[in-house]
Amino acid sequence: MFELDFSRDLWRRTNMSAFKRKRGGQAPVNKKAKKVKFVADGGEAPAEAEQEKKNEVTIPAPVSLGKWTNKERVLIFSSRGINFRTRHLMQDLRTMMPHAKADTKMDRKDKLFVINEVCEIKNCNKCLFFEAKKKQDLYMWVSNSPHGPSAKFLVQNIHTLAELKMTGNCLKGSRPLLSFDPKFDTEPHLALLKELFTQTFSTPRYHPKSQPFVDHVFTFTIADNRIWFRNYQIIEEDAALVEIGPRFVLNLIKIFQGSFGGPTLFENPGFKSPNMHRREIRLAAAAKVREKQMVKEMQKMKRAEAKEDVTKDVTADVFVTPAEEKPVHIQTEAPAPKVAKKNKHKAFKRQRMARR
Repeated sequence: MFELDFSRDLWRRTNMSAFKRKRGGQAPVNKKAKKVKFVADGGEAPAEAEQEKKNEVTIPAPVSLGKWTNKERVLIFSSRGINFRTRHLMQDLRTMMPHAKADTKMDRKDKLFVINEVCEIKNCNKCLFFEAKKKQDLYMWVSNSPHGPSAKFLVQNIHTLAELKMTGNCLKGSRPLLSFDPKFDTEPHLALLKELFTQTFSTPRYHPKSQPFVDHVFTFTIADNRIWFRNYQIIEEDAALVEIGPRFVLNLIKIFQGSFGGPTLFENPGFKSPNMHRREIRLAAAAKVREKQMVKEMQKMKRAEAKEDVTKDVTADVFVTPAEEKPVHIQTEAPAPKVAKKNKHKAFKRQRMARR
């Protein structure tokens, strides 16, 4: 049997340094691992120095003693008029990001520059703002408050955690790995978005609400000129990936130099607004209806045209057969007159009954 022999001086110095750190003193932080001695029961510590070094065991410092240096905080909230799917998406993002904060919905009449003041009140330097328009279009702002830059996206194909019902699962509050498409390093505006996503979605190390585990991956893939967001769980056995959710697609609109405004750094030339897309759909449907009406009018005009009168029937001579030739008889004498028979008057039945 062995027992740990802690010296009282070491214990006192450790407690005093921690007390001074709380008070704001200048005591040095003891970040090194502790060294303890194993002593046998009923025996004394060996006098030789070599024997003491052999019996010393190093205990690593716990993770909780790490210093929280990266104090990134993300404010996630929205404007009024969002639907239930957007509300669940925001809740899923707050669950996955332990360094996120929430706030009440912002009024539509307020300008977007007010969000910088809200971030300052909440002590946040990043912001995810969901802006709803016409109760059917959803826009997302990713901003570095208050100096910028900021990017505006159109959010499409939203699927929340409760809607997907995936088999994957991860620890709540664990730190994620961020995986980016190689295309992010090819163009300057994509490199800027990569750095903005990295600072926003990555959980700071030693955050009080985070867990010291890495068991899921955030992937940002570029396809069809859009950014596809997916969340996967890392399986320990074979390092395979199982999707957890949520999932959504970001269509870039503009990148601004400031926070929620300022000079435009990049504008997506291939972006088409939802209003224009719906207008094109309506125009295509109206063109089909007009085409059908034109076909019907053409048919009516053909029917109303004056028909030509056919003087000779083409099918009249189909069943005509040549007749047999008969000898021609010439009558030289007049025919004998026919004797007309006298019509006897026949009395009616009533008269005959009266005669009887």
